[in-house]
Amino acid sequence: MAIREIITLPNPILRQKARKLKEIDSDLQTLIDDMIDTMRDEPGVGLAAPQVAESIRLVVVEYARESENGEPEEKQKLYVVINPEITKPSSDMVVGIEGCLSIPGLVGEVNRHESLAIKGLNRYGKPIKIKASGWLARIFQHEIDHLDGVVFTDRATEVWAPSENEEIVH
Repeated sequence: MAIREIITLPNPILRQKARKLKEIDSDLQTLIDDMIDTMRDEPGVGLAAPQVAESIRLVVVEYARESENGEPEEKQKLYVVINPEITKPSSDMVVGIEGCLSIPGLVGEVNRHESLAIKGLNRYGKPIKIKASGWLARIFQHEIDHLDGVVFTDRATEVWAPSENEEIVH
């Protein structure tokens, strides 16, 4: 397992529509492990394959809800989704502040679906469905956008450089 370099704008890979995966092999398993290590090393809560210069439809997400006092309410859960698709997006939208490992130094307010379902394949090629709401839904939308060549600044209503004491989840 290795830490991969995260590419940043204006790298053209970040603007391409990633190709659907048709085969799950040992090279893909290595990429998945590397992406998990890279996401944790940053630290981030999600990473899409195009962010490590692989234009394929693959995302990894790791997140645990926090209680009001900042303590985790649940154990961190790791999601690996091949060929993810958003299904059943809620009509309720919510604005939140996002940052991105591929756009360092900027954050922005982005309007996203409050909840949704995601379907795809797990790392072993088995079909999975995930129901997500709140920040988890936001993370999945952000990462799946990367697979379509969309970055958060494309959707942001406002973008700024955060102050030192502003905590941003990537």
